[in-house]
Amino acid sequence: MSSKQEATFDPKEHQHLRYNPLRDSWVLVSAHRMKRPWAGQVEKPAEEHVPRYDPCNPLCPGNTRANGEVNPHYDSTFVFENDFPALQPDAPDPGPHQHPLFQSKAARGVCKVMCFHPWSDVTLPLMKKEEVVKVIDKWAELVEELGATYPWVQIFENKGAMMGCSNPHPHCQVWASNFLPNEPALSDRCQRAYYQKHGEPLLLEYAKQEAEKKERVVVESSDWLAVVPYWATWPYQTLLLPRRHVLRISDLTKDEREGECAHLLIRFHSLFNSPTGPYLEGDNSHWQLHAHYYPPLLRSALVKKFMVGYEMLALEQRDLTPEQVISTTWALLCLYPSTLLKEDHYNRIFFHILILSFWAAMRRLLRFV
Repeated sequence: MSSKQEATFDPKEHQHLRYNPLRDSWVLVSAHRMKRPWAGQVEKPAEEHVPRYDPCNPLCPGNTRANGEVNPHYDSTFVFENDFPALQPDAPDPGPHQHPLFQSKAARGVCKVMCFHPWSDVTLPLMKKEEVVKVIDKWAELVEELGATYPWVQIFENKGAMMGCSNPHPHCQVWASNFLPNEPALSDRCQRAYYQKHGEPLLLEYAKQEAEKKERVVVESSDWLAVVPYWATWPYQTLLLPRRHVLRISDLTKDEREGECAHLLIRFHSLFNSPTGPYLEGDNSHWQLHAHYYPPLLRSALVKKFMVGYEMLALEQRDLTPEQVISTTWALLCLYPSTLLKEDHYNRIFFHILILSFWAAMRRLLRFV
C-alpha cells in the first residue's frame, strides 16, 4: 500500500476544468493561486468627483458634439446617432471573394448612443425608480425599432476608465447589424442544440438549477435571478436571467420592468442579448433573454485581470471560484442596497462602484491576498 494517501478533491484548493454550455468551451479554475503574493499592475483609483454639468462634455444637455450638432436640453433619456459609428447603413458590398482564405462580406448597421440621465454625476444605481423604468422602456423601444430592420440589436455599456470609457456621463450604446455577431452566433448554436436534445431552453433550466442550489446566487426575486455563473471566466462575472421564458427585452411585462428587484438586477447590466428581425420568423424557442456583466477585476478594485499568455494561446483561466465570490462582502452588500443608499456619501459611492463598476473606493475593503 502506498504511504501517500490520495487527496480528496476540494474546488477551493485543486485546479479543475468547468464547462461553459453557452460557448461549448472550458475554463481552467485554479483557486490555489489566490495564495500567491501580488506584484503585478495596480490601477490608479478613479476620480470620485464628477460635476453634475460640464460645459465641455459632449453628452451633457445643450452642449455641442464633435460633429457640430447641439444636444437638446433633455430631462430624461436621450438617444442619438453615434458621431463616429463602427457600422453605417449604406456601406458598399465588397463583392465575391477570390480565395477561401481571404473572404469578406457586407457589414451594415446603425450605432446609437443613449444617455440615461441629464446629470453626469449619477449612474443607474443612484437613479430614481421611475428614471430606471424610462431607461428600460427606451431599451425595449430601440429593440423594436431597430429590430424591424436588423437581425441583431446589441445593448452594451463600457463602464469606467479601466474599460477605456473616458466620459463619466451615464450612457450606453446600441448597435444594430445586418449580421449575427460571433458571440451571439455561438450562443445561439449552443442554446439551440441543448433545446433540441432536452426540450427545455438552456438558460431557463440553468436558472432553475441555480435557484435550487443557492451556491452562486447574488440576488433573486420571483421574476429575476442574478448569478456568478458556474463557468465564469472573469472573477466577478455575473449573469442576469428572467425566471420565465422571455425572448427579448421588449417582451418583459410591466411588473418585470418595474419591480424593485428588477431595477437592482438591471443595474448589473453590461449588455443585453436579443435576436430580432428575420431571426424571429423562425422557431426561437431555444433562446432566452439574458445579460452579462464583466468587471475586469482579479482580486481587488485596483487589480485588473488581463487575458494574456495562456488564455490567448490555449485556455481561459481564473483563480477565484464563483462560489468564493458569493461568500465575499460584495455579494452580501448586493442583497442590501437600500441600507447603503441611506448612509453617507462615501457609502453611496461604494455601493455604486460595488454594484455597477467595482473600480474605485473599495481598495481597502476588498482584497483577496
